[in-house]
Parts: sequence; C-alpha cells; structure tokens
Amino acid sequence: MKALFIVDVQNDFLPGGALAVPRGDEVIAPINALMDRFEVIWASKDWHPRRTTHFDRWPVHCVRGTEGARFPQALNAARIQRVFLKGTSTDDDGYSAFEATNADLEHLLRHHGITDLYVTGLATDYCVRATARDAARLGFAAYVVKEAVRAVNLAPDDEQKAFHDMQQAGVRIISIHEIS
Repeated sequence: MKALFIVDVQNDFLPGGALAVPRGDEVIAPINALMDRFEVIWASKDWHPRRTTHFDRWPVHCVRGTEGARFPQALNAARIQRVFLKGTSTDDDGYSAFEATNADLEHLLRHHGITDLYVTGLATDYCVRATARDAARLGFAAYVVKEAVRAVNLAPDDEQKAFHDMQQAGVRIISIHEIS
C-alpha cells in the first residue's frame, strides 16, 4: 500500500513568505496532480511557537495559527486526510515529519498497512530529506518525487547533495511519470 506525503507546503515557504523557498510554489501543481493516484494523502506542517531556538538559525516562520503556517489556497488541501505538526517545542527544529508531536507517523503508517511512502514538498535539503531518510531508516520504501520538491539551496549545490544523501540512505529519487 502506498501513501503520498506532502512536507510543509505552507505559505511562509512560498514566494513572498517569511522563509521563501526559491520556486517553492512550483511544487503545488505536481502535488495536486499526484493526489489522484493515491488513496492515502497525508501532510506535515511546521507549527512553531512564537519563540524557539529554531529561530536562532532561521527567520521567524510558520508560527502556529498564523497565515504563514496555513496551506496555500492553490494546494488541494481538502484531499489531505491527516496533518502531522512538527517543530512544536521551544528547543526542537522538527525537520522530519517523524518528529511530529500530535501523532505518531510511523505507527499510523504501519497501522494503515503503508509500505511505500512518496514524499513531496519543501524543502528538499531540509525537511524533505529528513522525512525521506527517516522513512527509509524505519524500513519503508521511500521515494522522493523530483518534480514535486524544491530546495532552499543556501549553497548552490545543496539540493544535489540532498538527493545524493537520500539515495545513500536508500531513498529512491523518481520522476512523477514513474508513479502509476
């Protein structure tokens, strides 16, 4: 059984947002198109408190309950069945969706018989990488859909390094056309 997992496609990560991922809005159309291929569609959200050590490194973003933390209108969020909140404590980065504090992602994947996790979203070099690597480490077949992710790219080759790192961890980087 397979599931589509959407990592942190939130207003603050889109152009004009507090921590905009370059071309981050370009993931929305492929993600919406993928939704028709999956029965199980889950997502994560950064859900930071107003004060957290995470903001020592990053601009203030995705503060719980703010417009920046919401899914963008263009994302077909009505199709998302469950949302996992991460980065919720004052001393937690919460990059991986497996660190969600409102639900146990691993347990729920196993409970629903999910064996294959198709990861999309933002950002390739942080939360997507952490989520996909954790999925592979926990024994799930983990895939990252390259047309449906974008990177922060603090250094110009961060996305390529992230793809390589994920592949070394057993994650398959695939094209949207490889999913039936």
